[in-house]
Amino acid sequence: MKYSKEVKTGILAVIAILVLIFGYSFLKGKNLLDSSRIFYAVYEDVEGLSRSSDVTINGLKVGQVTKIDFLNDTGLLVVSFTVDNDFPFSENSVAQIYGGNIIGGKSLAIVPTYEKGEQAVSGDTLQGDSEEGLMELVNDRLTPLQSKVENTIVSADSLLTALNVILNDTTRNNIRQTFQDLGETARSIKGTAQTLEGIVQGNSEKLDRTFTNLDEMSGNLNNLSDTISNIDVQRMVNDVENAISNFEEVSAKLNSGEGTAGKLLNDDDVYNNLERATKQLEELLQDVKLNPKRYVNFSIFGKRAKGYTEPEDSLR
Repeated sequence: MKYSKEVKTGILAVIAILVLIFGYSFLKGKNLLDSSRIFYAVYEDVEGLSRSSDVTINGLKVGQVTKIDFLNDTGLLVVSFTVDNDFPFSENSVAQIYGGNIIGGKSLAIVPTYEKGEQAVSGDTLQGDSEEGLMELVNDRLTPLQSKVENTIVSADSLLTALNVILNDTTRNNIRQTFQDLGETARSIKGTAQTLEGIVQGNSEKLDRTFTNLDEMSGNLNNLSDTISNIDVQRMVNDVENAISNFEEVSAKLNSGEGTAGKLLNDDDVYNNLERATKQLEELLQDVKLNPKRYVNFSIFGKRAKGYTEPEDSLR
């Protein structure tokens, strides 16, 4: 049976239109020949999820996102997605947005729960949830770091400004002069050290003798220490105690008037007699000095001595 050119042209046009519709639907995430289940989830923010994004269960791709649109005037978003296989899960399962990096977008993962009698069927709305992706984690970490870096830069700028104010020309000249003085001081210390080294080298023999004498002195001190350690200290202490005891006994006897010394110290008559005798002896010596002729009378040429005439200032 032959077809006319018009019929053939019409058939080709219909086929082309069907292919165009099928391709357009496929590119939009719809497969007109597919009998997979469709589900919905509501989000406040899809965070980079797009049409044709993968839908996975435990990491296995089971479908794709077919549509993202506003739910109502509140700004909530409803995501439509398909599940190709017949894997059973509860209607309380969670549709979680996850992943996302610098190159690729995000995906939708079904976190299934297994509850008997409440199996999800096509057309159900699952609970929506989202997981922080790489960019969100990076932003969360970089935001505090950015604040710290900005504060550090501001502090560094303030510090540099303060340093510029402090380090004016006068201050810089003073610092330069200080380092020059330090250099001169270091050179002076170096010269002093060289001088001391010369003194030490020039008197090395004397220093050797000095240290030898110190060593000998130390040995003598050690010997003296050994000698002192060998002294019977207890016996010396006992002798000192006996001497003190004897002195106390003598002192007690003197105070009590025993013996000659005790009587001399405690008898008032003896003291008075000694005082009178001393006074009489003093008067006698004074009279001898004033009137020697009363006691001594002689003549060199044998003449008869004259009679004694008592002077007016004679002692009575």
